[in-house]
Amino acid sequence: MIKATLGKRLDAALRFAFPFLFRHPVNPNLLSAVGALVSVSAGIAFACGELVAGALLIGFGGVFDLTDGIIAREHGLATPFGAFLDSALDRVADLAILLGIMLYFAGRGETATVALAGVALGASVMTSYVKARAENFVSSLRGGLFERAERLIILAFGALSGLLVPALWLVAVLGTLTVVQRFVIAYRELSPLDNDQPPLAAVPGAAGADLGEPRP
Repeated sequence: MIKATLGKRLDAALRFAFPFLFRHPVNPNLLSAVGALVSVSAGIAFACGELVAGALLIGFGGVFDLTDGIIAREHGLATPFGAFLDSALDRVADLAILLGIMLYFAGRGETATVALAGVALGASVMTSYVKARAENFVSSLRGGLFERAERLIILAFGALSGLLVPALWLVAVLGTLTVVQRFVIAYRELSPLDNDQPPLAAVPGAAGADLGEPRP
């Protein structure tokens, strides 16, 4: 939602803040990989109880996450594989950060908070998964109250302020609501296609494909 709201103003702000990244073509896939490594480092910091370091690393990794796409578009380096890689590495980063938080609370014996972080993790993964699956059938599934940027900002703020548990509640609750919202949007977008689509068994990637069921 932040990216959709700020749009080109965010691009301009990043160009102003990090002009050296835009002077010469930089491989956006490399930026995506570095950003993922930084985010994994954030997860490790959380697991070790270094909450402030984890929060700062989330912010640092977010810079790479925001700039890779802008640079790819500006220098004509955008590719389908680059988009796939960026999305896949974002999921790795999300998993690392929230697993690190779960390990931190597990070490403190706070079982309920570990479960809460697990719900937040599940909501984070499903928010992206629902969109990705729907876009097998429509070109784009737009909409979502609480997307990745919002999740990371709230987690970082919670870690810095000592309010990590309330931050997890926000991510879990608003993330779950976003999953439901995207299901509703997907239903609205996909339902008109029902009469025009072949049976699901004939659609590559549909109905059981993820379970390794044989296709005709």
